[in-house]
Amino acid sequence: MAPRLMSWALQSLSRGAPLVLCVGLAGTSAAQTITGATFDGPTTRYRHAILGDGIEFTQLVIEAEDWAHKTRYRISLPEDHVFEDIAPRLWDITGDGAPEVVVIETDMARGGSLAVYDETGKIAETPHIGRSNRWLAPIGAADFDGDGRIEVAFIDRPHLAKTLRVFEWDGVGLVLDAELGGLTNHRIGQDFISSGVRDCGAGPEMVTADSDWSDIMVTRMEGGVLETHSVAAFSRDQLDTVLNCDL
Repeated sequence: MAPRLMSWALQSLSRGAPLVLCVGLAGTSAAQTITGATFDGPTTRYRHAILGDGIEFTQLVIEAEDWAHKTRYRISLPEDHVFEDIAPRLWDITGDGAPEVVVIETDMARGGSLAVYDETGKIAETPHIGRSNRWLAPIGAADFDGDGRIEVAFIDRPHLAKTLRVFEWDGVGLVLDAELGGLTNHRIGQDFISSGVRDCGAGPEMVTADSDWSDIMVTRMEGGVLETHSVAAFSRDQLDTVLNCDL
């Protein structure tokens, strides 16, 4: 497991509204592909410590390139937001075949949201949960219902509500597509998330635990409805086995 605290040696931006700083060669093409991302600007200003160490992040660094240029973009959050996350994810959300950056972004008064960034800044986010010290844990992104559009899945409040929510990219933003209770993927204090997406030949499936961590659950989306079933008793080794389609 990579450490949560990762940084790029770039000068920090001033505080205030979200800012995007481009560091690269002049004449950067607009047709760039994101190749990497990391967090920077560690902070303890949000005392939730859901991932165990109490350190969150205030900046997102995105690395992108085209045929001639490599560029780093630094995005700084306002003072009442943090990235309450393990590491940025490179997932294709818009369905164009190229990745965006998916992160857990928390408003310190309104709780977590799932946010999507590209090199220009934030392009979409789900609603914040609604109050401080409320968090979500991502599962993955795929065309779960086969309609040609990408959905992104997460567990809303994995220690409280334990609800799977699936949001679809509608060409403009993320809209709620389906939800199902009784599932989870994180325990308080863990610096990892116990879930993922697999495709064993019949389309993408979401893999999580049930609400009391007794079973590994596989969830499919059929006709806009989430259907789940148990495939094994829960353990970390068995979770890997299920994600690898060996069970």
